[in-house]
Amino acid sequence: MLIAIATASTLVLTAIMAMAGVGAAFILVPIFLALGVEIHAAMAVALLLNAISTSVSTATFIRKKLVVWKLAIPITVVAVILSPLGVHVSQGLDRHVLLWLFSGFLVFASLMMLLYSPKPTGRKSSVRTQMVQGSTIGGIAGFVGGLLGVGGGSIIVPALVGTGLDPKNASATASFAIVFASLTGFLAHATLSGVDYVLVGSTAAASIAGAALGAWLMSEKLKSHQLKYVIGVVLLATAAKMVWGLL
Repeated sequence: MLIAIATASTLVLTAIMAMAGVGAAFILVPIFLALGVEIHAAMAVALLLNAISTSVSTATFIRKKLVVWKLAIPITVVAVILSPLGVHVSQGLDRHVLLWLFSGFLVFASLMMLLYSPKPTGRKSSVRTQMVQGSTIGGIAGFVGGLLGVGGGSIIVPALVGTGLDPKNASATASFAIVFASLTGFLAHATLSGVDYVLVGSTAAASIAGAALGAWLMSEKLKSHQLKYVIGVVLLATAAKMVWGLL
């Protein structure tokens, strides 16, 4: 029964998060904990599912030519490099205060997605500008993600949309970066606790199916402005979940 709940939750949540280009690990972890899974094992499994699901959705996004490579590559490289630094710094800071600050950021980002519509400039950014933007966004996402133990997608997507990038391209580009960030996090947590292979086996297929469904809905069914609202709601729900855990 518990495995069935975990599998169904993984399918639904992964589909929703795949549309927004955000991994579902941050929601799956508390569900796994409620089912009695040890915390590091729960994080390891959730991050592995993140890597699996974003790999599936990213394959669709690449096929649809939605990934902006000149942004995706620097975001990924810098995020992976700075994520361990964030983990190290977090050991000497008050995590409770940091989570409150991050929750406030998520509320701001969600309102930006729901209410703000950046005006297209009408011209493409130069390669150098895109590399600088990607490196900056990746650095912040990697460092803050490591600092707080959360995925960087909730930072990358609104930041890219804020620069004027189409929400579909922003979600697809963030999804690519999350594949590698999730794998890094999985390896870190897997060394602290054994992986629950029964849980992995029961949820991996659901993760693949959910990611394929979410990627299809995003690329084929949703308009860019509709996706923007989906992302905003996902970010707001993320903030609410974090605040709930802090109260």
